[in-house]
Amino acid sequence: MKNPFRKTYSASEQALFDFLGKINLFKRLTPDEMSEFTPFMHLRDYVQNEAVFFRNDPSAALYLIKDGFVNLNIDIDDRLEQLTVIRESEAFGDNSLLKDSRRIYNAIVGSEEATMYVIPHVNIREIFNDEPKIRGKMMEALAMQYNHYTENLFRGYKNSFGFFNLGTAYELEN
Repeated sequence: MKNPFRKTYSASEQALFDFLGKINLFKRLTPDEMSEFTPFMHLRDYVQNEAVFFRNDPSAALYLIKDGFVNLNIDIDDRLEQLTVIRESEAFGDNSLLKDSRRIYNAIVGSEEATMYVIPHVNIREIFNDEPKIRGKMMEALAMQYNHYTENLFRGYKNSFGFFNLGTAYELEN
């Protein structure tokens, strides 16, 4: 029997939950948990070569790509080295889930146009403070994602042994 007191969602809300469900950070959340984010999801349009953010900027928001793609790169001296390309239904700026973090790479729009949902850090922190279960699920997803990055880093290091000191990845700031 269907629960008459269960919250129902419109087709557009359900479509938004379907979109969020494709993104690793949101996959473990229920529609009710995802609905906590929807009031804070601001749709923004970008054009090719527009900077979304630069390395060392404060991590002010999480970005979810609806259409288009974004190049993530690091600047080394006067050149940019591409790290990856983030496409539709993927997120970047995930360190905005962490308190007092700064960007570790640049994000530049690569497609002619890109449409993204932007979720401000302040709203993410508010949700995390009010909903510890959501925080736990998303932080676990973030930890798994960072573990995957570390595995890739080790694999890359093994394939190009000696080109950099891997030990620096484990240095902690005091």
